[in-house]
Amino acid sequence: MANSYETSASWLKQAKHVLIGAGAGMSVEAGNDYTSKELFAQRFPGMVKRGFRMNYELIGHRGWSKELQWGYMVSHVNIVHTLPPAQVYADLLELVKDKDYFVITSNVDRLFANNGFDAQRIFTPQGDFDWLQCSKPCSDQVWPSQPVVDRILPVIDKETHEVTDPSVIPSCPNCGSAMTWSVRGGDYFLENPYAEQERRSTVWIESAISAGSLVILEIGAGFNTPTVIRGRNETLAYRHPDAVRLIRVNLQYPQIPWQIESNAVGLSAKASDALHALKSSGEV
Repeated sequence: MANSYETSASWLKQAKHVLIGAGAGMSVEAGNDYTSKELFAQRFPGMVKRGFRMNYELIGHRGWSKELQWGYMVSHVNIVHTLPPAQVYADLLELVKDKDYFVITSNVDRLFANNGFDAQRIFTPQGDFDWLQCSKPCSDQVWPSQPVVDRILPVIDKETHEVTDPSVIPSCPNCGSAMTWSVRGGDYFLENPYAEQERRSTVWIESAISAGSLVILEIGAGFNTPTVIRGRNETLAYRHPDAVRLIRVNLQYPQIPWQIESNAVGLSAKASDALHALKSSGEV
């Protein structure tokens, strides 16, 4: 296409329904960057002394004490949940605030809701740091994580990041097993707590496609979990070429499959740069 930004801006301007499909690229620009060695060193100097260089290395990590595991994770979740409002989210919300929108994101950091997006219009298929579950699990129950965060934060050693009072580490109220975050990381992950979100998103997407005017704005979704956002969007564009337009924003992987080249555009850019350029191209 001659001008991808003009084409994308035109699609967005005409769209009545916008599906936002967001991956880690959005979180990175808000300050939740799992691959930043600089941020990790600032926030977790004690973990650097243990040989770790970035948050990404601790995803699914085994072989650490429960005191260190909970000290690190509670500190990390607290940092993420208290990040200041991010301009990239404000720009995105400005773009869709007058549209009928829905968000599907692989991010578990609550940044969409924290930055003003309607929580009833968000589906987080990979889970959410807002919740804890039994690691066994013995039931489909989840529990709010904030009370646990508030209880553990005061007893975390600032130098080692370890919990100094093991009695505050939670156990499952039902069976006494270890608790874990409600985030996909293995067979233990509970899907059911997110079933209502999924139902709402499915109904919304079907309605938008039936209306014949769905624009998918995919931002920062790569190949760590490609079926969650990237593959889902490609499938919608492939199955409904007359009703769906896909705008893919990705600095590293903006490629579009040839099967959907007629109704999809790839923009090689960071989220913030792409959103600014889209606004400038068409005053969406």
